Amino acid sequence: MIEWLERVIPRPELVPDPPPQKEAMQRVTRQAAFEPESWTPERAAKVNALFDELAPSWNDRYSVNRYEPLRDALGRGNAGRGRCLEVGSGTGLVTPILAAAFAPVIAVDLSHEMLARASGPRVETDANALPFADASFDCAVLVNAILFPGEIDRVLRADATVVWVNTRADDTPIYLPPDDVAAALPGEWTGTAADAALGQWCVLRRA
Repeated sequence: MIEWLERVIPRPELVPDPPPQKEAMQRVTRQAAFEPESWTPERAAKVNALFDELAPSWNDRYSVNRYEPLRDALGRGNAGRGRCLEVGSGTGLVTPILAAAFAPVIAVDLSHEMLARASGPRVETDANALPFADASFDCAVLVNAILFPGEIDRVLRADATVVWVNTRADDTPIYLPPDDVAAALPGEWTGTAADAALGQWCVLRRA
């Protein structure tokens, strides 16, 4: 069961148009979560190529409230502490926020061009086959990142948390509502969720 918290960060009056990749990437995201066989090497290559292409202008997308949903999740979601896996780290815009809450933060991404624009240690990998041992992390953070439920479950310790953030809620190309995130993860999960700024977040733990 997910408990929805009241919004504390207001929704901005100015709302940008949805990205052109929204519908196609939302289909890919849902299929990856609920139909794992849909994530083929060919699909991974297409997603990789898309984000390689977006990488040069990625940091220009930053806005003042872009990561307020993540800050709200970490502040009110009781995400815990310890060893954190950042999935879909991109150019590293989120990593400093996570480093203030967790230690260490291990950042991974599929896109070489995204990682080439990031600082600090990074791991270039497909999150569908993470190069980490079972039960390696206390938290997995996914900000606009595709969810591979089996792998996330595998690398998390029994009392770990999953932090799922969509910076533009259902206008985010990589989007799942919190109930679907909980349903996709193996076993029973519970937690909290909220809307914040333009986005939405949930923090989940095993029931």
